[in-house]
Amino acid sequence: NPNVRTLESQALVPMFGEDPVELGMTGKEDLLAKRLRGVALYRKLFAAAFPGEGDPFTPGNVTKAIASFERTLLSGNSPYDRYRNGDDPNAISQSAKRGEALFFSERLECFHCHGGFSFTGTVDYLDKGFAEVEFHNTGLYNLKGKFSYPEPNLGLYLFTNDDADVGRFKAPTLRNIAVTGPYMHDGSIRTLDKVMEHYKSGGRTIKSGPNAGVGADNPNKSEFVKQFSLSEQETRDVLAFLRSLTDEDFLANQKFSNPWIPDVTRRRAREHRYRLRGEVVCVYPADGVIALYHDAVPGLMGAMKPPDAMEFLVANPAQLVTLKAGESISASVRMQGRDFILDDIRLISTPRPRNGGDR
Repeated sequence: NPNVRTLESQALVPMFGEDPVELGMTGKEDLLAKRLRGVALYRKLFAAAFPGEGDPFTPGNVTKAIASFERTLLSGNSPYDRYRNGDDPNAISQSAKRGEALFFSERLECFHCHGGFSFTGTVDYLDKGFAEVEFHNTGLYNLKGKFSYPEPNLGLYLFTNDDADVGRFKAPTLRNIAVTGPYMHDGSIRTLDKVMEHYKSGGRTIKSGPNAGVGADNPNKSEFVKQFSLSEQETRDVLAFLRSLTDEDFLANQKFSNPWIPDVTRRRAREHRYRLRGEVVCVYPADGVIALYHDAVPGLMGAMKPPDAMEFLVANPAQLVTLKAGESISASVRMQGRDFILDDIRLISTPRPRNGGDR
């Protein structure tokens, strides 16, 4: 919504929005205040945050509290930050350095929509000259008929009723992008590899089904989304750069964790180990990354079947050197922040059974 320009006003949307209904609190402001007032911790914190107010439990104060917390969620200690700030010239790989050059080149145009400190086109900061809102159609769809994008996700058009705005969405931040999939506004692209394919093609082609169409031919597509060619190594370089934006300190910062979960519970969750079994799709030894089709890990993650693969960081990249696509492996898998980390990778000699399209 181009009219939502502050975190306070954005917080009102899930609470009181009616299209779609999320928390469904419209007309229930008294109930909301009653629920918050009934929690002893909230009574203490709201009284401290809003002193001198007879009843601090107002929608305005609730949104101020939420927005104040959100403003602390600043990620700025990724390997790329340490490299670019001059703290550690070796914080990122040579592959990621080449990927950075490609990312900020006119050849790829990525930086036009994902620029600045937050790698997004629209960031408000102190003394900014003017309010700037940027929305882009990336050629994700090109349906026949009245709308080129599937309803109800029509983008900026929902607020302007301008046909040129169909499919235009705000560019998200790329910080921690390696751990925030699935991608695009509707989550319809599962992996960063597939995202790269989409942009290299200048738009996505869907060959059949209700969303069939050639996205590259969408008449509303952004001028910055254009077809380009990359070698396999260059593609790996760009992906290595994107992965270097992962801020492990930020993701694992307990100050941002759920305060309602006891510390002892969080410690147990981090220390627990699960075993994963999968088939190798791609191996990136220089980046310490492996992509797998894999079975479900009960209590941790669901299965990932062809054509969608899952990328994992590997604690010991040396284990990747001899692995090849098509081989079956097992490994210990754990969560670190929002990343999945593999330890103790073992090659499985027995081929995995194949049933139809599944592996």
